[in-house]
Amino acid sequence: MKRRVRNALLAVLTLAMLAATGCTSGTQSQQGAQRQLVIGATASPPTMDPTANDAAAIPQVLLYNVYETLVKMDSTGQLRPLLAQRWDLSTDRLTYTFLLDPGAKFASGRPVTAADVVWSIQRAKNDVASTTIKRQMALVESATATGERTVEVKLTRPSNGWLFDMSSTAGIVIDSQAQVDLASQPAGSGPFKLKQWTQGSAVTLEQNTNYWGTPGRFSEVTFRYFSDANAMNAAMLSGDLDIISNVAAPASLNQFNDRSRYNVIEGTTNAEVVLSMNNTAPHLNDVRVRQAIRYAIDRKALRDTVWAGKGTLIGSMVPPTDPWYEDLSGEYAFNPDKARQLLQEAGATGITLRLRLPSLPYATAAGPFVASQLKDVGINVVIDQLEFPASWIDTVLTKGDYDMSIVAHVEPRDIVRFANPDYYFHYQSEKFRTLIAEADAGTSDEYIAKMKEAAKLLSDDAAADWLFLLPNLIVTKPNITGVAPNATSLSFDVTTISAGR
Repeated sequence: MKRRVRNALLAVLTLAMLAATGCTSGTQSQQGAQRQLVIGATASPPTMDPTANDAAAIPQVLLYNVYETLVKMDSTGQLRPLLAQRWDLSTDRLTYTFLLDPGAKFASGRPVTAADVVWSIQRAKNDVASTTIKRQMALVESATATGERTVEVKLTRPSNGWLFDMSSTAGIVIDSQAQVDLASQPAGSGPFKLKQWTQGSAVTLEQNTNYWGTPGRFSEVTFRYFSDANAMNAAMLSGDLDIISNVAAPASLNQFNDRSRYNVIEGTTNAEVVLSMNNTAPHLNDVRVRQAIRYAIDRKALRDTVWAGKGTLIGSMVPPTDPWYEDLSGEYAFNPDKARQLLQEAGATGITLRLRLPSLPYATAAGPFVASQLKDVGINVVIDQLEFPASWIDTVLTKGDYDMSIVAHVEPRDIVRFANPDYYFHYQSEKFRTLIAEADAGTSDEYIAKMKEAAKLLSDDAAADWLFLLPNLIVTKPNITGVAPNATSLSFDVTTISAGR
């Protein structure tokens, strides 16, 4: 059977580039390995098992650093080999064959085998709590070890997105023989392993000295969590942090203007800041009310006010780094009179909606702005702040007990979430679901065309309001190098980061 072989040369080039970066001299490499890296972040992980729920804080720490996947998403959004040296796709686009790197091994010292990969895939398909992973793995008909290093995965239908999904949490490969509680002790193959986890406060990783690939450049990496953006900035200014992973108060960036002390990196993310709407809630089940809300909000003014003008206006659930991106930011231009007209037509004047916000800086800053603008058109808003992640996930994401919320959806290509009517948006469009399914199963050209059509439909239906796309604003000490400017995956990948003298 004729197969299309993915570019194995990329693996060689990748290894060459990593070697060039990490091996200036043996002494320098050894010194670098003794250094500690401290990273400031906002949301803390509720568990150490990336498959347990969909909180982005879990893969931020663990993906690529502790757990590895068959394929990896790089900073340009391209897939490259990781545990798999190469992969083939059958001509009917139903069967992937992965050839594992012979040197790959877990932190326990066991080799990564095809049996581990099959076990991990079957676990992800059948035994995990994450609704996202279950959806992504539902396409898998079978996974078979056809050799010690060869895995064959058959899909139920062709899919343009499945391999992309395998570069994230759905594709992590777990040591199937580890006798540990994965909720507190990861069992991966990455260059770092868990040293200590103080829930809500910090996660410390230590170098996996037996790592099979290019070793980590730090003896320890600590993620410290701050609910207060000013406190995180203060920690950076006092020298307690090496990196702010994403500045949570962009108006404060001028504190880091001294280039002898700080580098400021500005890129883009996949994080659409969404004014979520419960499409089945009273009043919001009327498209005219949702459209009125979109007309009532001046998104440019909101971004300029609450995020210091940083970030991109997008108009639908698609960042500019996606191949089907179209600029829809001009849709629903600020028009309070149009909003009032639609509310009157819907018989929804003087209504009250609950805005349940996670305790995250962009949400708590944007909430009062949204409430004020909706009040101007006749919608009363009651703001309720929920602790993030636990309370918000339980109340809003799981139980759907809300009218509106504001949260950044950071998962790559997450427009597909709207195709699930049970997801907390409760968007009920059969046409949208059909477009997403046809796009995924279609040719490359059909994929892009159908996804563009789906994104436009989502905007027309006002299934939500997309306030802006979070920028990737990173502050580092001047000796820190190798930080990717764009956040294309859920990982804060420390494997590329180095510290000079």
